[in-house]
Amino acid sequence: MNMRNLPLILGGILATSALPASADSKTTTVTVHFDKPIGMLEMDKMCLGQGGLSEEPMWADRIPEIRILKPRLVRLFVQEYFNLLPERGRYHFDLLDRSVDTILAVGAKPIMCLCFKPRVLFPEINQDIVEPNDYGEWESLIFNLVKHYQERGANIQYWEVGNEPDIGEDGGCPYRFKPEAYVRYYQHTAAAILRADPNARVGGPALASVRSPILPALLDAAATGGAPLHFISWHIYTNDPKAVRGTIEHAKNLLAKYPSLKPETILDEWNMDLMNPPLDPKFQPCYIAEVIWQMLDAGLDYSCYYHIRDWHVDPEKFARFMSPQGTAFMTRFWNRTPQFLGLFDYQNQIRPSYFAFKLLSRMSGTRLSLTSDHPSVHGFAAFDEKLRLYNLLLWNFSDSNVPVELSLQGLPPKLRMRHIVLDAETPNNDENARLKPEPPTTLEEGNRRLHITLEPYGIHYWSFE
Repeated sequence: MNMRNLPLILGGILATSALPASADSKTTTVTVHFDKPIGMLEMDKMCLGQGGLSEEPMWADRIPEIRILKPRLVRLFVQEYFNLLPERGRYHFDLLDRSVDTILAVGAKPIMCLCFKPRVLFPEINQDIVEPNDYGEWESLIFNLVKHYQERGANIQYWEVGNEPDIGEDGGCPYRFKPEAYVRYYQHTAAAILRADPNARVGGPALASVRSPILPALLDAAATGGAPLHFISWHIYTNDPKAVRGTIEHAKNLLAKYPSLKPETILDEWNMDLMNPPLDPKFQPCYIAEVIWQMLDAGLDYSCYYHIRDWHVDPEKFARFMSPQGTAFMTRFWNRTPQFLGLFDYQNQIRPSYFAFKLLSRMSGTRLSLTSDHPSVHGFAAFDEKLRLYNLLLWNFSDSNVPVELSLQGLPPKLRMRHIVLDAETPNNDENARLKPEPPTTLEEGNRRLHITLEPYGIHYWSFE
């Protein structure tokens, strides 16, 4: 994570808490076709991440809350504080097992991000010493790590080589690579992973900047048969969802130069600007919805929101593998800087952003056609075959009211409609206060038009059953 450098009212039917539109506001048209499926909406690929802060399973007491979000993957930092290689030839996986088991308990699988430097292989603390003094011992460690989780039945598929190798300690990890050194390190590490599990998926480089020269160097090696590559990964922290989309487009344009390569694309750390997050509590939940819409619209395969829970770091643990400067920076950022990243805060209190993910998680199933003629109004519509339930999520990623005519086309007969508005400002964390329900109503078969006003950064949800 690059922390240092990132400078209804239903017309005539229901009453809602939406703000009134100004008299001269142009009405936006949003059309949902209940009778036009357009494929599957795999919202479970918009996943979560945690780690880089402690060997503790930091959100183990939030397993039920994360399970209901149904993430397919949860990214986990395999960092040096797990002490995987206390001495040559002896492995210690007990601490790491606890965090892996937490992920498995929610029904997800880990992305194992390998970002550690065992002291016996890296005796000097220096972010620019990036290769182990014995690649044979390193490969043996990685081989046994992968085998360990095979034998435990964890069925881990994704192994990521490195975390923000382009910025070193500024990204919370103890190495800063040059492109040629990263490729060499990747080749050794990926080879050990695939010897242990030929069905594993290996990739990286988990860049702080997708434009780092490390990525084309890795692609060059993969294209010439010098490295297996099943996915590429990178990060971004910004308040602009279109900038997030820009990184996806850049990655896809780069991949187009290597037609023989077909890696998945994984943006596995993202959130608001780390150093200048907006303080309006309505912003982040709506930002999450808008970013995920941009990701899926741009064709991203997976993402991992960073992160599940905020956590104070122990500087003594980081001092064992990071420089005094790096340790001080990590401690200042995590222990003294106001944080807005976690779905749960330092005191384990639930944040409004969690409820945005909860609403988004209901959008899986058969995707339905939804169009909007406003650049800041987007949404998802889906039919859940298991629950026999239609779901609709709509939001306004702008600081102005937007009046909307919601055109519901091809409605099946006699649907009971429920409407919920996400309230990010109430101090009450009761779910029915945060996700405020309106009285249900019944819609007849055919086409219906509802008039609503989407307040600034407003998120509205409807179910139809």
